[in-house]
Amino acid sequence: MSTLSVAQGFTKSLAMTVLSEIGDKTFFAAAILAMRHPRRLVLSGCLGALIVMTILSAVVGWAAPNLVSRKWTHHITTLLFLGFGVWSLWDAFHDRESEELAEVEAELDADIKANGGATKEKNKDSDELKKQRRPLLTQFFSPIFLKAFSITFFGEWGDKSQLATIGLAADENPLGVVLGGILGQALCTTAAVLGGKGLATSISERIVALAGGSLFIVFGIQSFLSTVE
Repeated sequence: MSTLSVAQGFTKSLAMTVLSEIGDKTFFAAAILAMRHPRRLVLSGCLGALIVMTILSAVVGWAAPNLVSRKWTHHITTLLFLGFGVWSLWDAFHDRESEELAEVEAELDADIKANGGATKEKNKDSDELKKQRRPLLTQFFSPIFLKAFSITFFGEWGDKSQLATIGLAADENPLGVVLGGILGQALCTTAAVLGGKGLATSISERIVALAGGSLFIVFGIQSFLSTVE
């Protein structure tokens, strides 16, 4: 395992994760949840789910060449990158990101109504006092933590960033892919929790989608031109 291969996998994974996750459905979900619940619980729940997803995806990508020939996994990875690049560019010109924000808000609002509406202020103050008396471990495994974890995990399942991580781990050093992916997820999730909705509306979603799509296409062309080891 060379340092260069780890660094290459790390750099690609970090860039891909940041550009894929900003303005993604799970990014908006973390931002909206953080406006309604304690930030530390939302951050730990969302980030925990994304770390688990990144590791699982990298393991699948690492195992793929042992189940399918290296040549085929290389070609599949190339097609994935090019396909995701076109997908992202399509989204950039059809305002898909704005639709995702509205969709996430609608889903979370429906969830609140289904559970009897938002908690009243006096109950909220009482809950906060109870939380302060609980052990730290019990606080983190609260319903809010589990809600943030489950929404993020299942929201990310089958998403293009997860599939791209699998493809990247099949073609690059898995350790570098995991480290880069976790750092990228930590940066994006922290930004979302600390003010993601404002950040997402202040940054041009089209530019982010264009940059992400261009990066995927560059990775695809690089993979196409590279030789299979």
